[in-house]
Amino acid sequence: MKIQEFMDRLLRAAGENGIDPAEIYYTDEDSFSAKAMDTEIDSYEVSASCSLSIRGSVNGKMGYASTEAFDEEALEYLIRAVRESAALNEAEEQDEIFAGDECYPEIAAEEDDLDGVTAEEKLRMALTAEKAAREADPCIKQSEGAEIQTSAHRAVLRNTHGLKLENAQKLYVAYALPIAKDGDATATGFKLEYGRKLRELDPVRLGREAAADAVSQLHAEPVASGEYRTIIRHDAMQSLLSTFAGIFSAENAQQKMSLLAGREGEEIASPLVSITDDPLRKGGLATAAFDGEGSATFTKAVVEKGVLKTLLHNRRTAKKQGVKTTGNARRAGGMHVAPTNFYLEPGEKTLEDMERDMGDGLLITDVSGLHAGANPISGDFSLLAKGFVIRGGRQEEPVERITVAGNFYQLLKSIRAVGCDLEFPGSSIGSPSVDAGVMAISGK
Repeated sequence: MKIQEFMDRLLRAAGENGIDPAEIYYTDEDSFSAKAMDTEIDSYEVSASCSLSIRGSVNGKMGYASTEAFDEEALEYLIRAVRESAALNEAEEQDEIFAGDECYPEIAAEEDDLDGVTAEEKLRMALTAEKAAREADPCIKQSEGAEIQTSAHRAVLRNTHGLKLENAQKLYVAYALPIAKDGDATATGFKLEYGRKLRELDPVRLGREAAADAVSQLHAEPVASGEYRTIIRHDAMQSLLSTFAGIFSAENAQQKMSLLAGREGEEIASPLVSITDDPLRKGGLATAAFDGEGSATFTKAVVEKGVLKTLLHNRRTAKKQGVKTTGNARRAGGMHVAPTNFYLEPGEKTLEDMERDMGDGLLITDVSGLHAGANPISGDFSLLAKGFVIRGGRQEEPVERITVAGNFYQLLKSIRAVGCDLEFPGSSIGSPSVDAGVMAISGK
């Protein structure tokens, strides 16, 4: 049956079977991907998926169930599964079905051209990007490919209180991964772009910039171990902020998994540091007028000039702390707290300005090993890194096989300058480059 009819019948059946209130969350997605490698299309995939979850209260206990089928059998299964799940729910704190806010922010629909771009055009773009990377420099000997991905995603929330909300987004992602070789030296370059108007993408420029990135890293060597003045470029800083974003979650704070519990109003970072969570940001990958519980979203300062203004809340954590939800509920195997478009506010200096101001030191352009080398509770990290030596305020020889160690809480306090180069590298979390002060580096 059609999804609209299925949802109508499911909500009606929930009430008839003692599941009251009840809520449905439905998502669907159409996606396309094409990868070019060795001047040919290596892989090509078109897919469509949809899923529906329902949660509802049975005698004061919340039950959950989900399906990817939408027929009579699925309807009967969902009702039965919610009741069985509720009977087994022994949690002291039960989630609630939210009736909805009085009003929701209006988010203007963003223009896109994805429906008008044919599969053949997308294939040509992938091939063109890989070809441009290969031809950009004699040192580009091979490639890990160039890929074009497009997706159209929709989310619908409905409940027995009469709330009906919908959010839809379309997006493309394009990247290239050429490999440069010179003698025994090898380096892989990377360039990624995303947006909503695919015909504005220049695949030749994408490939050439990825090739330039690869060539710039050839013959990289470790530096001597020691303490160095360090700039963390926007992409590496974004990786760190993504890894440690959970410290700003009230859910983690209440579970003793963040050292920021109860520290609202305190100075936790350099006065140069302001961090914003903006679910209304134009072009953001997490832009939406409502969160996973149906609460209206709004822009909020999480850290303002170094002072922690708020943690991120859903309705349950907000109720426990006696505050208002920040509209940061996310459905992920249950209801949790998560950032939306979350970023370090940019400053006024360019990366080149910060390099000149620093004089001598290191520029970190990439960190890896985040899963094993970072402790999201204590904030400690010890990560493999690469980048460039800065000498006399200019980028010089490339650096790799070094380890950068520190603590994220301390890093926030040590920031001496914030760049103007805010980037969201295919993510809803973004950062500009930062002058991180002095950091411990292990090398040769």
